[in-house]
Amino acid sequence: MTGQILLYGGRIVTAVGVERQDMLIENEHILAVGARLSGDAPQATRINVEGLTLFPGLIDVHVHLREPGGEYKEDIFTGTSAALAGGITTVLAMPNTNPPVTHRDTLTDVLAKAATRAVCDYGFYIGGTLDNAEEAARLSDAIGLKLYVGSSTGTLLVDQLFAQIAHLTRYPKDRIIAVHAEDEAAVQYYATRGRRRPPICAALAVSHVLTLAEQLERRLHICHVSTGYELALIRAARARGLDVTCEVSPHHLFLSTEDEQRLGALGQVNPPLRAREEVDALWAQSDAIDMIATDHAPHTLDEKTGALPPSGMPGLETMLPLMLDAAHTGRLSLSDIARRTSTRPAEVFGLADKGQIAPGYHADLTLVDLDEAWTIENEGLHTRCGWTPFAGRTVCGRVKQVYLRGKRVFADGDILAQPGDGHPVAQS
Repeated sequence: MTGQILLYGGRIVTAVGVERQDMLIENEHILAVGARLSGDAPQATRINVEGLTLFPGLIDVHVHLREPGGEYKEDIFTGTSAALAGGITTVLAMPNTNPPVTHRDTLTDVLAKAATRAVCDYGFYIGGTLDNAEEAARLSDAIGLKLYVGSSTGTLLVDQLFAQIAHLTRYPKDRIIAVHAEDEAAVQYYATRGRRRPPICAALAVSHVLTLAEQLERRLHICHVSTGYELALIRAARARGLDVTCEVSPHHLFLSTEDEQRLGALGQVNPPLRAREEVDALWAQSDAIDMIATDHAPHTLDEKTGALPPSGMPGLETMLPLMLDAAHTGRLSLSDIARRTSTRPAEVFGLADKGQIAPGYHADLTLVDLDEAWTIENEGLHTRCGWTPFAGRTVCGRVKQVYLRGKRVFADGDILAQPGDGHPVAQS
């Protein structure tokens, strides 16, 4: 786009609070932020956003778009549409598709699909296998490496020490290795005894991968932390000097085993929902959490209500409303939300020009009404799977508009972007 746009009358979320400021946008980037900018841009298109609060566009580092192979329950277009509806302007997609994204040809294929179908910006992980460490290390157009040291949806599993060491030593040290940390031997042991992935499975795996990372001197990112003990392990590793980051998913912050009893298979996810004490522990140690990531993992209702329900639940459209409601009740600040859903993800993954509302950054913006109370429903969702475990929950705070690189792409429930409007992210 060309020309200038002036957003005025709104409140902008900063690292320290919320300030009433104007914003001037030019050619996809933020040109200026400040009070009363109208006189500095007489030719700009003026848009009144009074009553709305502006966040930097959210960045979700853990999304399953299901394409290729699972398009009947989600594809790149529907998944990125759901992202925009949730205020998310950048998604990083996981490789456990069918076929999995594990080599140059499969990565090239999914990037080509996204180039014509995505409506928000995107990156794709390369998946680690037992024998692809050398090739994975060469694929610089992957956003990072995903290692499943415990099994989950799909066929990717790197539970052998030789392969784990190969990946940790060969993958470029300035790039992220993201780990699904559940110990496979423990998962299988407890499964034979009728227990589904108890907390010890995560504790063993997190301890194991942190030890490897420390010995091999490399950075790690731990996915979907679900217990206070994992956070304690991560905190202790950081105190020893290890460069490790972590994410927590909204379902582990806002649902528990009590909800799983009510939801049945709709509440089945890997790692599982935890007891209320673990949910409380995550909130109590929230200062150790780098980012919130949805682990958006859609399946159809037929699949989830079948004889062998798969694990996973959608989350792109509910993450921000849940976080805004938590801010409304005083559990965290608006700056906390911006830091954990945008600023910190951009820093950790080296996403150029993203993560902040400041001159020079992409004009990726999420505009919300902090005071609108509404009830989450299955109807009207943009995800193809068409359901959410949070249906029936009333929250305060709603996404009203979204801008992607200066272009309004979502407004009042409607996707305005066109397939291909999303761009691959650049890493600094």
